[in-house]
Amino acid sequence: MSRFKSSLVAALALLFCLTTAPHAHGQEIVVTLLGTGAPIPEIDRFGPSILVQAGNQTLIFDVGRGAHQRLAQVGLTGGQVDAVFLTHLHSDHIVGIPDLWLTGWLQRNRPWQVFGPSGTARMMDALKLAFSADIHARVEESAGFLKPAGAEVDARDIEPGLVYERNGLRVTAIRVDHRAIAPAYGYRIDYAGRSVVLSGDTRVAPDLIEAAVGTQLLVHEVFQASDALLEGNPGMARIKTFHVDASEAGSVFQRVRPKLAVYSHIILRDVSIEDLVKRTRTTYTGPLVVGEDLMRFVVGEDVAISRR
Repeated sequence: MSRFKSSLVAALALLFCLTTAPHAHGQEIVVTLLGTGAPIPEIDRFGPSILVQAGNQTLIFDVGRGAHQRLAQVGLTGGQVDAVFLTHLHSDHIVGIPDLWLTGWLQRNRPWQVFGPSGTARMMDALKLAFSADIHARVEESAGFLKPAGAEVDARDIEPGLVYERNGLRVTAIRVDHRAIAPAYGYRIDYAGRSVVLSGDTRVAPDLIEAAVGTQLLVHEVFQASDALLEGNPGMARIKTFHVDASEAGSVFQRVRPKLAVYSHIILRDVSIEDLVKRTRTTYTGPLVVGEDLMRFVVGEDVAISRR
């Protein structure tokens, strides 16, 4: 390759990083949907995971399948993540943890912070044991490059209320109702007068609605199946009772009145995106977006949306 072509490629690569990597600007909160999918693998919707940046903090909420790959797509490494927050311990929300933790160790020399419901600390202890041979070998092989502290985990079981506060950024855990597994949490993130609320997996949850009133951005899960499928499949009908359908989600949005309501962790069975929106509109008339992987929201006076 010629020197000119090499320089051009380098310049284009730098431009790509500058224009795609999500940065928090001033007093804004930047939210990126890393994964908007469900337990069933989909190539265009990875497992549930949301990146939140504000001030000098980089946080991830849930670490589903492919979260680290999506993080790399927006120009970040696992080592740049300041803390991880788990909504609950269903596998589709946590299966990406070993990758983000251990691959992120390449750029991290401090313990990894993980916050989640009861059982989180025990789970992380079990993962440390499961990967102990790998951790030991890599410390030996790296001849000092990998610091043992980077593989350490500071995992904390949390209760509802303020769970994290750094440089003006506050994260509050909200008890929600996922029925099949408890406790389960949603989260509210506050920074410089802006706020974002993430529902996690839940039925209609009064505590979440109360905490979300007045928020700029509400990211909510949804489960929608056709009436025929629910009537003929008792197992699917039971799963539905652990989530909100479109009309229920719409009633939540209507009560909260966020500047923007967004669907993520989208589970659709025998219905289309168009059907999902149509059903939501039976109970909600405000701004609505059906989330996509790598969709980005800049929360300032208004909420700006960009797609990759």
